[in-house]
Amino acid sequence: MPAPKANLDWEALSLRLTFGILTIVAMIFLVAPTIVVLITSLTSSESLRFPPPGLSLRWYFALIDADQMQRAAWNSLVIAFWTTLISVALGTAASLALARSRSKWVRAADLLFMSPLLLPALAFGFAALVYINKLGFSPSVPFLVAGHVIVCVPFVLRTTVAALSQLDPSLLDASISLGGTPWMTFRRVILPLIAPGLASGAFLCFMASFDNVPVSLFLADERTEVLPIHLWQQIDTNLDVRTAAASGLIVIFTLILMLITERVAGLTQQMR
Repeated sequence: MPAPKANLDWEALSLRLTFGILTIVAMIFLVAPTIVVLITSLTSSESLRFPPPGLSLRWYFALIDADQMQRAAWNSLVIAFWTTLISVALGTAASLALARSRSKWVRAADLLFMSPLLLPALAFGFAALVYINKLGFSPSVPFLVAGHVIVCVPFVLRTTVAALSQLDPSLLDASISLGGTPWMTFRRVILPLIAPGLASGAFLCFMASFDNVPVSLFLADERTEVLPIHLWQQIDTNLDVRTAAASGLIVIFTLILMLITERVAGLTQQMR
C-alpha cells in the first residue's frame, strides 16, 4: 500500500532541511576559513590582519626569496611523491587480494589496513618514533616516507576496492579464455578499468602526505623540514605574512588538482 502523499512531502522537506543545515555548517567551518586565508594573503600590511587594510600581491612575490620555505616545500613534494607511488603499488596489490576473497581473514586484514584512519595520527607518530628508536635507528627521510605510507595506503585501498567491486568478472573470464596471462589480464583489462579509482586514491594520498603534520613532526630528521611544520613554526614565532601567501598557494594548488582529478577520474563518484 503506497505511503500517504503528506508523509512523502514531509520526508522530502526534512531531507532538504537536513542537507541545508549540513551545507551551512560545512560553509562555516570549512569554506569560510579558507576564504579568510586567501583574503589575508592579499594584505598590503606588514602583519597578519583581517580584514586587510589593502590588497596587494607583494607577499606572493616575496615567496620568490623565501629560500627556506622553498626547500621545505620541495621536501614535502618529494616525500608526497614517493609516498603516493609506494601507496598506489601496495594499495593496488592489497585491493586485488581483498576484492577476490570473502574469507573472515581477508575481512580482518581489511580492518587492519583501514585502522590508520581510526588511530590518532599523533599517537601513531609518537609510537613510530619510539619503535624505530628501540630498533636502534633515528628519524630519517625513509622512515618518514614509511610513516606516511602507513597512514595514506587506506585512501588508495578504499577507492580501488570500490572500483574493483564494479568490475564485471566475465571480462576476466573472457581474457583468460582467450589465452591471456594473469599479468596481461591485469595490465590490459583490470588496470584500465580501475584507473579512475587509482587516480582518486593517489590524489587523496598525495594531499594527505603533503599536508601531514603529526607523523612528520616525529619522524622527520633535523635536516628535513617539511612545509606544514615550517609554516606552523613561522606562525608560532613571528607571524610571517608569507605563511598566508604560501597557504593561499596550497589552496589554489589543491583546487587545481581536484579539478584535474574530477575531470580525469571522477573523484566525487569514486568517493561514494
